[in-house]
Amino acid sequence: MTLTAKGRARIKPSNFALPGRRYPINTTARARNALARVAQFGTRAEQVKVQNAVHRRWPSIDVTKTGRR
Repeated sequence: MTLTAKGRARIKPSNFALPGRRYPINTTARARNALARVAQFGTRAEQVKVQNAVHRRWPSIDVTKTGRR
């Protein structure tokens, strides 16, 4: 499912892993994508923050697949 700018604006700020509305985690698919993207482009500190946010919101997702928690 494509996330448009209008749809992204409707997501509550609490459903993003990082400040500045970065890495939406409001669905399991987007949470998995956030883990993949931050592993690809984020700093180690950002990776840990996103992994922790995803784990809090979606405990069933194994965040260790993309690194350590």
